[in-house]
Amino acid sequence: MSARRSIIAAIFFAACGSTPASTPPASTPSPSGDRYVITASRVYVSPDAPPLDDAWVEIAGGTIARVGTGAPPSGVRRDDECSGGVIAAGFTNSHVHFLDPAWVDAAHKPRDVLEVALAALTTRYGFTTVTDTGSIPADTLALRERIRRGELLGPTILTAGVPLYPTNGIPIYLRDLPPEILHLLQQPASADEARAMVKRNLDGGADGTKLFVVTPQGHNTFKRMDSEILAAAVAETHAAGKLVMVHPTDITGVTAAADAGVDIIVHTTIDPPHQPWPKELVDKLVARHISVVPTLQLWGYELTKQDASRQEIEDSTHTAEQQLAAFARAGGQVLFGTDVGYMAVHDPTEEYVRMAEAGLTAMQILASLTTAPAARWKASARRGRVAATLDADLVVLSGDPAKDVHHFTAVTCTIHAGNRVYRR
Repeated sequence: MSARRSIIAAIFFAACGSTPASTPPASTPSPSGDRYVITASRVYVSPDAPPLDDAWVEIAGGTIARVGTGAPPSGVRRDDECSGGVIAAGFTNSHVHFLDPAWVDAAHKPRDVLEVALAALTTRYGFTTVTDTGSIPADTLALRERIRRGELLGPTILTAGVPLYPTNGIPIYLRDLPPEILHLLQQPASADEARAMVKRNLDGGADGTKLFVVTPQGHNTFKRMDSEILAAAVAETHAAGKLVMVHPTDITGVTAAADAGVDIIVHTTIDPPHQPWPKELVDKLVARHISVVPTLQLWGYELTKQDASRQEIEDSTHTAEQQLAAFARAGGQVLFGTDVGYMAVHDPTEEYVRMAEAGLTAMQILASLTTAPAARWKASARRGRVAATLDADLVVLSGDPAKDVHHFTAVTCTIHAGNRVYRR
């Protein structure tokens, strides 16, 4: 957990001029109103619809104008550099963090520096929408606004802003932060305090609320968010028409979140007891339309830092895979997410492999990347499918993920709002 401490401290104290060591992405803004076509060997219009072979997608002014098969429309410019692959709707990573020093002073940092970092974290892997589940709002909101205004090429950013923790329940891995930082970590002591904190966060521009309902305190002890405080935070968020995301830590945390009527569980669980989620809990999650972000790749990353054996890592990750498998079999809504930004590994290939090992088909994984998050955020009329009138958020792959899930990361081009934001 020391890496988490280092990252958070870096946000507050790193020099504003620090930059990631990388090369700029091949990003290309399209002129306003530009019309062009991309051809494809296959287009996955939606995970639950038959794919179109020998197909094309026409883009105009940031939206999808037409989708068809056979010869592409005549008289329309063809983007040869992004043509010839497999097209799907742009992907969503439903669990990211903007916790790197690269994001410090995002309101003023040069465009090329930020676009390098955005590509490395998001668009390089086809993500045209990301959900930040906790960061420094000033920087994340500045980044989001610069993308919205067209000053930066990057993904749509949804953010939970500043999380809430249990009363006197800062996790053990954050306790040695400087007092002035610890003071900023929100720990409501009453329902009224929770409502005020949630309102301030949402009024400040957050798209939802992140709650740590259980936090480790060391020596196998935990602090749990009071049920009245939890209920108040959920009610205040829902009254504003926003979503509640929960870091559960253990099975008891998942149960508390389900009973409180939250919207998204942002992790599976590997803390004791190490076991699949009981059927009654899975059924409750599904009946209450609560989504789950598996973050299977995270567990090996965390346990490796704790010097766990390979067998311990595999056993714990297998438990998480069993939780995902039971939830998906019961009809639960799965949202793809990796915890990248906290997790230093940007490449999500292992997450796709682990999800497949849990029994999810390629189309179920594609749904977790596209239609499911769009539905969860009530954005299905704008994104999640490849169809006329929707936003031109697309990913072009060099191989078919239905044949091999490794192809989910074989990204040739990423297009957001009609602009090419990444090209391999």
